[in-house]
Amino acid sequence: MSTHHSDPVETVPHPPIPQEAFDWYDEYAHGVIDRRTFMSRLATLTAAGFTMSYLLGTLMPDYAIAEQVSFNDPAIKGRYITFASPNGHGEGRGYLVTPVAVKGKAPAVLVVHENRGLNPYIADVARRVAKAGFIAFAPDALHTKGGYPGNDDEGRTLQGAMDRAKIEQDFVAAAKFLKGHELSTGKLGAVGFCFGGYIVNMLAAVVPDVLNAGVPFYGTPAAKEVRKHIKAPMMIQLAELDTRVNESWSGYEADLKAAGVSYTMHMYPKCNHGFHNDSTGRYDEKNAQLAWDRTVAFFKQHLA
Repeated sequence: MSTHHSDPVETVPHPPIPQEAFDWYDEYAHGVIDRRTFMSRLATLTAAGFTMSYLLGTLMPDYAIAEQVSFNDPAIKGRYITFASPNGHGEGRGYLVTPVAVKGKAPAVLVVHENRGLNPYIADVARRVAKAGFIAFAPDALHTKGGYPGNDDEGRTLQGAMDRAKIEQDFVAAAKFLKGHELSTGKLGAVGFCFGGYIVNMLAAVVPDVLNAGVPFYGTPAAKEVRKHIKAPMMIQLAELDTRVNESWSGYEADLKAAGVSYTMHMYPKCNHGFHNDSTGRYDEKNAQLAWDRTVAFFKQHLA
């Protein structure tokens, strides 16, 4: 007896989204262009057969697809705690995630969000850090504004209107708080993405005795005059197509060499700014995993 299988319905594949669309999103996400300009530029691609819903669905984050470690994962324990930030906004708040298997103390890693507050992707990264055996702490720069508002556009607007120097001091306070936490061995690493990558570079320069290892993902360097203070080993993660951030690398590298800093730089081919963020179309799964494996190994080496 033969059974008849109906042919699967063929879906017409979209051509790859052109690189300029990713560049426009990067400009929009970093305040170079406003939303109206971003949308009008995207609209020019509809003539090439793209729908706006497809373009926006690919470029804008979808946090429902981004969770790699459940907040209910039995191997970790997460909670929100506050810390004092006298030189910043007075008080900070963040997501502390600890590995259940670790008895006693463990090295700690500060996880620093992008320019839009503690969104679900960064909270998930904190859980990944804890799963790797570290105490993870992800502060939310938007704490005094009520915290991450639930969407990136509003979060970006809120963070952009805040005093940047005070935000930086909040992260300095968070680093010191985490280093001295009762669960911490006193060895502190920091990993950050985009604006958070800048914060990692900044912490290495302004509190060199606090940070023991730094991994900035596609972050710009600290102000030139303070780079000479960097002591911690650094792993710089860059994306080949991220021309905006990459322009600063040669000068930063020269200053790291001059300061005698131990550093490695990985340039991920054909990757966009944000390639580690698994909630957007910029995500590059293979390179994101490679970059993450390198990050965890780097922290295990330098925070042991």
